[in-house]
Amino acid sequence: MIKTVTKFLKDEDGAVTVDWVVLTAAIVGLGIAVVGIMAQGTLTASGSLGSSLEALTVANY
Repeated sequence: MIKTVTKFLKDEDGAVTVDWVVLTAAIVGLGIAVVGIMAQGTLTASGSLGSSLEALTVANY
């Protein structure tokens, strides 16, 4: 029993999995932050563009 517990404590196979999970979570968090920042800028730009287009007049021939 002690031999099995010692072997389990020395085994590092799961450490790689934990590293990948942490790395993936960091990438997902960064992606969510970028989308949040880009969304606000896109809304501002589209609002300005919409206002400019509404102010234009089209000539009728």
